[in-house]
Amino acid sequence: MRGVKHEVLNAKQHKREAEIIAQAGRTKSVTIATNMAGRGTDIILGGNPETMAWAQLQDKYPTRLEVPKEEWDGLVHEIDQREKMKEEGERVRGLGGLYVIATERHESRRIDLQLRGRCGRQGDPGSSRFYLSLEDDLMRIFAGDWVREWMKRMGMGEGDAIESPYVSKRISGAQKKVEERNFEQRKSLLEYDEVMDFQRKKVYGYRQQILEGTSCRDLVMHQLKQQIESNIEQFCDPLYGPESYAKWAGTRLGVQLEPKDFRGVDAATADAYAKDQAERTAETQILDAIDENLPSEEDQSEWNWDAMAKWSNTRFGTNYTVGMLKKVDRDRMDEELIGKAKKSIEAIDLSEGAAFLSEEFGLKMLVGWMRNKFGIEIAIEDVRGVDLDHLKSRLLAKAETTYIERECQFPVMVAFNRFQQQTGPQSYSIDGGAIAEWASSRFEEPNVLDQLQESTEKSADTLVGISRKSVERASQLRASALEKADSLYGKSTKTLAEAIGDSNGSLESVAEWMRVNLKWSGDASELKKFTKVELSNKFMQLIDDRFYPEIRRMERTVLLTQLDSAWKDHLLAMDHVRSSVNFRSMGQMDPKVEYKREGMRLFEQMWMSIGERMTDVIFRMEAMDSDMVADSWVETSARHDAFDVTSELMAEKNADLAAAENAGSSSEPARIETIRNRTERAGRNDPCPCGSGKKYKNCCMRKQV
Repeated sequence: MRGVKHEVLNAKQHKREAEIIAQAGRTKSVTIATNMAGRGTDIILGGNPETMAWAQLQDKYPTRLEVPKEEWDGLVHEIDQREKMKEEGERVRGLGGLYVIATERHESRRIDLQLRGRCGRQGDPGSSRFYLSLEDDLMRIFAGDWVREWMKRMGMGEGDAIESPYVSKRISGAQKKVEERNFEQRKSLLEYDEVMDFQRKKVYGYRQQILEGTSCRDLVMHQLKQQIESNIEQFCDPLYGPESYAKWAGTRLGVQLEPKDFRGVDAATADAYAKDQAERTAETQILDAIDENLPSEEDQSEWNWDAMAKWSNTRFGTNYTVGMLKKVDRDRMDEELIGKAKKSIEAIDLSEGAAFLSEEFGLKMLVGWMRNKFGIEIAIEDVRGVDLDHLKSRLLAKAETTYIERECQFPVMVAFNRFQQQTGPQSYSIDGGAIAEWASSRFEEPNVLDQLQESTEKSADTLVGISRKSVERASQLRASALEKADSLYGKSTKTLAEAIGDSNGSLESVAEWMRVNLKWSGDASELKKFTKVELSNKFMQLIDDRFYPEIRRMERTVLLTQLDSAWKDHLLAMDHVRSSVNFRSMGQMDPKVEYKREGMRLFEQMWMSIGERMTDVIFRMEAMDSDMVADSWVETSARHDAFDVTSELMAEKNADLAAAENAGSSSEPARIETIRNRTERAGRNDPCPCGSGKKYKNCCMRKQV
């Protein structure tokens, strides 16, 4: 725009964006900008004195709110009087106000209406004008061909202006189509994201509970309950045995079998029926394979003999070559292959599947699962004929008892790992004094050393017994803490201050009980805003920190590690499902419904895997990595002896003075003696001096190198 004074709002002027837009309403001002520029900035006719004032003060104050009111009002008034903006605004209104010229229509009508609205701020006069081209994206996609044909019929040439309400209406219709398309895209994206949003909230909520100190014991017991109930329902299902047999026999026979067909039948009947179904399926497969590879309506030169021979050999274990198949007439080939298939099926031994059809197969699997999972031995007579609900509660009680025993054993395991010292390649020693001192502080037991001296060969059992007493005290304290919370709140959901009265005496009594029984060191004012759930969690957290510090740290670490790892793998799996779920529409299935179903199945599978890994670690802690055991160590007490800096400095100073005097009194330099190894050296092939029984080159010599 040569010869016309104007402002161009581009990337170089991003700091002055608000200032440039604010002054676009002054007389003879021309501003070139995008339709998105300066949103949130008023275009006041005659100019905006506040924007000019802030342009002067922005280097002096960090924000506009920190400018003193007197200074701000004075500067705004001064600029308004100097520039005569009010008078200029009246003059601009008389001329018609702000005039907006647009070079294209946006695909969204909302943006166009916002742009038109800039020229009519709060009742100010103004007008707008839009110029379009048939090459614009909106016109080219939705109205280009139609407008061109219409212009030809009207006899209009290139460059002629079109001003018609019908064209404007057609453009608005095109914008509406774009908006509907964008809305459908956002709606579809939201429906897909709802699946991940539910899963995301559950995972991050569970993770936040762990980080905020929720007792991991409750989380582990909930996982135990889910696993036991799920496996009992699976193993005690009347169709569990037939389903196992159908899956096992179907895999061996290469056929899909229905579990209901094997319910209540003996092994011989099941064997005959499964093989009969396999033969029927084989006949159908053979006929289909012949029609596919050797179609009768095509010339024999087009037949796929290689595929036919390969399929037969793979499916039924035959040894056909292409030449051998070509010698068989096509009309007799089905009889030939069906005979081979029957011989192959009859040769398959299904006698091992008789165990699946036993009436007590599910109970045996349940007993074996309890033994392998938790190390709990259960006689099959104890679970035979028992109601499912009663069986669930009984097995859960046994698993909880085993879990309590692990709580007793784990701190002792951590202590032995901490205080052991390696004395040889395969030998270790335990610092008895250190472990006794630790146990006295950890379990609050005064005479641990005496008990260890009485049973030196069973020190581990002695420490586990001491730990068991500590766990029993913790269980009693947990029950009394829950009773305390019930007595304070009842069924109220209010805060503690509202439940017992906002008096310092009542809060102080609760705080004193916590200090005496839970070794709490906080202030009573911290308890005011606690609800019943929050106070109960606080009680459990203090009990865990006092009686279960090692196993709770291990559980928290394992839970967070397993949760993070499983969640990352699940996100990757969901991405794969999302990218391929649209192919389900080819099978007349709704991709969104399939995505929700598949996502929920994968999420439940991930959630169960986290619980299974967690319980595997707890109930098989003997196989835990030594590093994980070492990371669970918690210091019971720490000594902070003062460091005598003065004595250390004086000792170093005296040593330096003595060395200087000796150096000055002697004229000859001190003789340095050569260090020699006068002991007998072991040869490469000699027995190693460490007593391992290996050759020296295969033992300590390798370590030295």
